[in-house]
Amino acid sequence: MKLLAVSDLHVSHPKNKDIVSELPASPADWLLIAGDVGETPDQLAWTLETLRGRYRQLVWTPGNHELWTTPADPVQLRGEARYDHLVEICRSLGVLTPEDDYQTVEFDSGTFTVVPMTLLYDYTFRPPGTTAAQAMEAAAENGIVCTDEFYLHPDPYPSIVEWCHARVAQTAARLDQLDPGVPTVLVGHFPMRRDLAVLPRIPQFSLWCGTDRTEDWHVRYNAAVVVTGHRHMPGINWRDGVPFVEPALGYPREWENYPRKQLPWTVVPLPVR
Repeated sequence: MKLLAVSDLHVSHPKNKDIVSELPASPADWLLIAGDVGETPDQLAWTLETLRGRYRQLVWTPGNHELWTTPADPVQLRGEARYDHLVEICRSLGVLTPEDDYQTVEFDSGTFTVVPMTLLYDYTFRPPGTTAAQAMEAAAENGIVCTDEFYLHPDPYPSIVEWCHARVAQTAARLDQLDPGVPTVLVGHFPMRRDLAVLPRIPQFSLWCGTDRTEDWHVRYNAAVVVTGHRHMPGINWRDGVPFVEPALGYPREWENYPRKQLPWTVVPLPVR
């Protein structure tokens, strides 16, 4: 049994929906889905319905796009209520979420605890010596404003910062209870380190990419691998001997020049234990 991963499917784009429809089955293996499946509950449900019979187990974590509440969406739930609704969709289809018990699983290379996480961001990935307000103003002056500022609502929290800090605290408390001798697979949408949250063409976008409160979690929680998305920059980076995998599909303009056989899921490089 292997562990596979994908992120940023963005099935609101018809070409991406076709890719999901054509994904080959791998019924013995687990598939991690690290956020940004789509922008409506119906898109999430369609994707999970399409994929769940092809894999032994699906694991989902939300991206920012799933948490958007757009004017055209018939589901007008916001913030935490919207997230809870998405979790219930997953549970109705047998898909594991960050709200479920973490599963300790024996894969081909050993035993690992799979940890899906909802952590969000708090604008701490900003230039040193600046406040969040100053960094946001500078980004706006350069034409960089994340759509989250219009559609991602933190209700009932007063801001995304408070929601992020609550999620980080809740997740850390659960991780602290795990057996430290069993390596983890940490899965979330947002990059967990500042140095892995940079988009070279739009560096100001890092503001919406994570929190410095998770900078050392790969060491602190004995991670064998970390899986995240969000940047649409597929690949593997190594920090402290730990692979950080981004298995992103992204938008059609970003992937359509690649052969389809290379898209979109990634075999997670679990070390032999």
